[in-house]
Amino acid sequence: MNKPTTYVGGQAVIEGVMMRGPKYIATAVRTPSGQITVKKDEVHSLCERYPILKKPLLRGTIALYESLVYGMKCLSYSAQAAGEEEEELSRPQMMATMAFSIVLAIVIFLLIPTYGAKFIPGVMDSAVRLNIVEGVLRLLIFLLYIWGISLTSDIRRVYEYHGAEHKTIWTYEAGEELTVDNVKKHSRLHPRCGTNFLLIVMVVSIFVFAFLGWPNLAERVVSRILLMPVVAGISYEMIRIAARTENPLVQAIFKPGLYLQYLTTREPHADQIEVAIEAMNAAKPEDHTETPDGETATVTITPAEPGEGETSRAESA
Repeated sequence: MNKPTTYVGGQAVIEGVMMRGPKYIATAVRTPSGQITVKKDEVHSLCERYPILKKPLLRGTIALYESLVYGMKCLSYSAQAAGEEEEELSRPQMMATMAFSIVLAIVIFLLIPTYGAKFIPGVMDSAVRLNIVEGVLRLLIFLLYIWGISLTSDIRRVYEYHGAEHKTIWTYEAGEELTVDNVKKHSRLHPRCGTNFLLIVMVVSIFVFAFLGWPNLAERVVSRILLMPVVAGISYEMIRIAARTENPLVQAIFKPGLYLQYLTTREPHADQIEVAIEAMNAAKPEDHTETPDGETATVTITPAEPGEGETSRAESA
């Protein structure tokens, strides 16, 4: 393979991996029978329909929105393909799930920290200090949330697929052949990871919100919701810089986001890497021979035997 000039992003799903290229999005899932099923669809980005949305700061908000929409669809498909759900979510069910998730996120990451900041001693006499303390509380809640869900066996499985996704993307970006052995040797940490992006969002929000004063609780929550597109836009540009430069100072600034991925990724097994490779083969720009757009294919691949230090799916569940 030659080194690609176009990025491919991804996401871990239930017993599988989603990969998104510039034209196609593919979700590969290991079914209960041991086969890999791949669903491939064409990407319809708002940025292609409205080129102005490709401008800096605007494109970050669109990327976040599309990640939520496509991510929810792929999660729904993976749950059905992995045998955890009888059928995929309908559009109304998906919209209701997204709405509930957004409300829950607002309560946990906006309402609780902005309400709880006033209980920290020595900050009530300064609006700037209150906003900074609120941001630190939000960051702590985020870190505790990431750590807490990592303790469950189901999420550990997702984190292993997350590691497989990163390793496969590194292999693709290095221009190497997509084989299990090649993928294994790469790092499970990646600078364009969504975990890195969320951490940057948490930090950027501290600086953006610090200059808003300290109005009543309702006004604080509303102002933070309204400014989230600004925060997302700034954070997106920062993560693009981190991915494109090798400047030691820039890399040092973004190191915490990489270190956080030690929590959100795990070393994948060979059978999980196989799934990630199938998703990449279907989504990468050079591919023109895989599953036709909008169709689902089943690839008969016997799961690789667990190697030294690895466990089978049944043992790890």
